[in-house]
Amino acid sequence: MAVAVNPTDDRYTALIGKLVRLPLSGVDGGPEREIPILADDWAKLEFGTGAVKVTPAHDPNDFAIGQRHGLPNLSILNETAHVALPGSPYDGMDRYAAREKIVDDLRESGLLVEIKDHTLSIGLSQRTGVVIEPRLSQQWFLKIQPLADKAIEAVDKGYIRFTPDQYRKTYDEWMKNIHDWCISRQLWWGHRIPAWHCGKCGEILVARETPSACSKCGSSELTQETDVLDTWFSSGLLPFTVFGWPGKDSQGLTPDLAAFYPTELLVTGFDILFFWVARMIMLGCHFMLDVPMPDGSKRTLKDAVPFREVYIHALVRDADRQKMSKTKGNVIDPIEIVTKYGTDAVRFTLASMASPGTDIAFSESRTEGYRAFANKIWNAARFLFMQVDRARQAGYKMSMLASGAVPELPAETPLETRWIFGRLHAVSGEVERSLADYRFDEAAAAIYQFFWGEFCDWYLELVKLRLEFGEGIENNATTALTLASLVAVFEAALRLLSPFMPFLTEELWHALYEGNAPAKSIALTRYPLPGDFAADDASVAAMTNMQELITTIRALRKELGVPEKEAAPIRLHAENRVLALADANRDMLTKMARVSELEFATETLSGSNARATAAFDVAVIYERQIDVAAERERLTKELSKLEKGLTAAERQLSNDTFTAKAPPHIVEGLKKQAAETKMLYEKAKTALEALPTA
Repeated sequence: MAVAVNPTDDRYTALIGKLVRLPLSGVDGGPEREIPILADDWAKLEFGTGAVKVTPAHDPNDFAIGQRHGLPNLSILNETAHVALPGSPYDGMDRYAAREKIVDDLRESGLLVEIKDHTLSIGLSQRTGVVIEPRLSQQWFLKIQPLADKAIEAVDKGYIRFTPDQYRKTYDEWMKNIHDWCISRQLWWGHRIPAWHCGKCGEILVARETPSACSKCGSSELTQETDVLDTWFSSGLLPFTVFGWPGKDSQGLTPDLAAFYPTELLVTGFDILFFWVARMIMLGCHFMLDVPMPDGSKRTLKDAVPFREVYIHALVRDADRQKMSKTKGNVIDPIEIVTKYGTDAVRFTLASMASPGTDIAFSESRTEGYRAFANKIWNAARFLFMQVDRARQAGYKMSMLASGAVPELPAETPLETRWIFGRLHAVSGEVERSLADYRFDEAAAAIYQFFWGEFCDWYLELVKLRLEFGEGIENNATTALTLASLVAVFEAALRLLSPFMPFLTEELWHALYEGNAPAKSIALTRYPLPGDFAADDASVAAMTNMQELITTIRALRKELGVPEKEAAPIRLHAENRVLALADANRDMLTKMARVSELEFATETLSGSNARATAAFDVAVIYERQIDVAAERERLTKELSKLEKGLTAAERQLSNDTFTAKAPPHIVEGLKKQAAETKMLYEKAKTALEALPTA
């Protein structure tokens, strides 16, 4: 219908507005046609000749050009993709046959200059797999702007909140540039459009019930529209139709609608933000605005929205962050993963990686790690149940363990017990804030660190110091308090973990109560909140100091080669507060750091067996007996190896071509590696020189 050129293309500026004869028109006595040369930004200077044909009835972009320039919409293909152009020599030909014939005719007429291959996107039919030919046809449209205005206002006024917030901007951008919505689809399934065509006068009737006669001419020759509604239109009505709207009430209010609309939260993926979320908001704000509130008052826009919050979750991709596709062969079968690692491990993996605004690159190695976490929880439960059984056998009364309630902590309560409840206070608060902000990854990380890093690695080891199951255990206040605290902490930790690992926690929780659980399910119990546990910053700070001291001693022992099971004395220099803390917890040092004796020093400690921190200096007193000859041989080999590595790194870094072309992070990594290698080389050299010569 036209030829379009870019208005800035100097090659064609003089031709804009002129007419050109359409090639092959007038062939075999057919009519000749002249078409205009138009200036339009859609034509690209660098693409092909810079002049592009415009077929408004057979291309969406060309249709838009035709709308801008008032071109007629001539359709030359019928529903079977055959040419439908009476008077043309190609009339009735299949599309592919017509193309070959046209190329031959252009060549024969001397109009064909050159043929080039061109890669382009082609739509394929989902049902048949054949190439789809765009063709202008009658469709049903929804006038969208009035609906979009209300939907934009609802979000701008805060009636609906998006998490992550970045999707609000995406939503606004789309809604403010929205076009009328084509809601008709040529499918075999779906909600059929409630419209009837009169076979006599052509009138179209839209009605709730099937009409018996045409409202215009009275004819009964009525045929229902064969198109169905777009799935997203039907789905967009879901928030209120699921509650019975419009019901029998002329105002549309039903008991379920009054009770449950609007809902609080929609959880969905970003890939259907436009298809579904925006449509639900538009349709809800339109249809529910006039539906009364349960108290009879007029429903405002604030209460017409379908939901208060929209949480956009991540998409699960493969380990290389590629979208899973059967064609690519990178689809992960969740049933196989669940069978291999367990449902709880898979759930925890997804939760731990659910960072807002980013997709989840699913990794089996992460899932394997969380299966180990599940095993750790199970083993912790076995330890606890073993202690409870020992207490029963020793005649301990189990009344304190009936509910898992936090026991009262007397002044003489051991440090680790006061610390673990203080940490429960902090962690439950951290989890509460994370869940409120939909930071499931942060909540999972907090629970993981508490259960494994603090409860299992520290608290379970330390309670072994307090559990004595000899005669008269019922009168042993320390054992009674420790056992009750152990059960209370474990029970609270299970409740914290329940949403992330529901199956394991459900099993262990019922086992803990031995059939006398206070609820049918752990999911029906109170979720731990900070107020359930007393804050104890002083005990947490003190325990942090003890943990730092213990880990420093452990590292020193390893460097000095102290056998793991052999205890060794230490010397400690610190301010009086830290000295008093260490003195009061000598048993903790003995248990966790294999300390045989604690000495206090009045001066700063130094030397190869000492380490300094901001809070203390500590030295491990240990004389290591070594095989001088073997150590000399080992250090010599180590020096040779380090020297080769250092030489290779320096050679690369001195190569200007390499440093100029290599990515910056590679060069920086190599520099860091060279610096570390040089440091290790100097340490090994110093150690070799320090060895006795005899």
